[in-house]
Amino acid sequence: MKKTFNLTHPKIKTPRLVEAIKHEVKKYIKRECKKTLPDNVDFWDFDCRFGIDKTDSKGIHVSDINKHISQAESEQLESFYLEILAKPGHRTKKPIE
Repeated sequence: MKKTFNLTHPKIKTPRLVEAIKHEVKKYIKRECKKTLPDNVDFWDFDCRFGIDKTDSKGIHVSDINKHISQAESEQLESFYLEILAKPGHRTKKPIE
């Protein structure tokens, strides 16, 4: 998903738009996780980027998406860019001390 979300609408209030965006993102991640895993892959991992626009976007962790969306709402931005790309993930063992 590579998308620019608008936080302004003539009829829909901003808090309602924010909740709809969060729901859409959650639904997309859930849909991607349901896809069958390739061989030798443990789980689906995600590369996420967030910013005012595509050129200013920075990498974030998937668990921080809602926090950044809420922050964009509190800063009263008109729009923001969100990119979520699924990639295969491999589990690593923790080093023994």
